[in-house]
Amino acid sequence: MAKVKTSNKDRDHLGIEPLVREFLIRIGENPNRSGLLETPQRVSRALEFLTRGYRQRVEDVVKNAIFEDKHDEMVIVKDIDFYSLCEHHLLPFFGRAHIAYLPNGRLIGLSKIPRIVELYARRLQLQERMTVQIAECIESVLKPKGVAVVMDAQHLCISMRGIEKQHARTMTSAMLGAFRTQAHTRQEFLALINLSAIRLGT
Repeated sequence: MAKVKTSNKDRDHLGIEPLVREFLIRIGENPNRSGLLETPQRVSRALEFLTRGYRQRVEDVVKNAIFEDKHDEMVIVKDIDFYSLCEHHLLPFFGRAHIAYLPNGRLIGLSKIPRIVELYARRLQLQERMTVQIAECIESVLKPKGVAVVMDAQHLCISMRGIEKQHARTMTSAMLGAFRTQAHTRQEFLALINLSAIRLGT
């Protein structure tokens, strides 16, 4: 069977390729040299992937993975790798998320929690805002007794430009419900993810 050829227009769903060519020219490059011929196409595909969170809905991610259950002990999914783009410089920031919730008669499929993280990470972001968005999303979907989210990330806008501090890390947290009002619940979560309350400033 013969392969169907696709045009640049069909490939470039976001209309980014001509903008990348113009960008290359503006910084003093030649988009027609061999090493850059495919760069506009590659950048378009990469950005479509890295911003796909804009084109996803929570309902489509969670689907029917909510289950009625009497379990009422803390549920934690930790060390969730994430990659995002800083909205200020379009440079990556990446790290790990640690998430817990206290069930209130409903559980969520464990794989859906990393998918929720991915939904919000694949956008132009601020780590502070993304932390709260994830917590509020889980609260909205599950109506639990509490939700806790801690994110620990390295930002390339700090590491490779500006102040150039390669080992600086940013930690953010969002505590809702019982995790905000009950110190012992918050401390249990922090202990289980091996972080001290002092380090987080709680």
